Amino acid sequence: MFLAKVTGSLVATQKVGSMVGKKLLVVEPYRIDAQTRSELKTTGRTLVAVDTVGAGEGELVLVTQGSSARLTPETKNLPVDTVIIGIVDSVHVEQQCIYRKQTEQSPSE
Repeated sequence: MFLAKVTGSLVATQKVGSMVGKKLLVVEPYRIDAQTRSELKTTGRTLVAVDTVGAGEGELVLVTQGSSARLTPETKNLPVDTVIIGIVDSVHVEQQCIYRKQTEQSPSE
């Protein structure tokens, strides 16, 4: 598993029947900065993943690849290699919070 940021979406009108209705998102893998260990850095790669959790653009997500991507009930027997299996709320490294999901505040706050 790895962390990734959702950077966009993908629409494919022609695809195999088993993939009809599956939401495809563009994700960019992230890693912990090796020098500071206090922030997340992009790896510079881009992947397309099947969304199984309702993720949206800008969110940090938990992604799995390979044969593990076909082990969820939503992706069993599908021709997928990358799947979003969670939306990340926070990341802690060495007792320091290096990522916390932004929550929307109501207008009165």
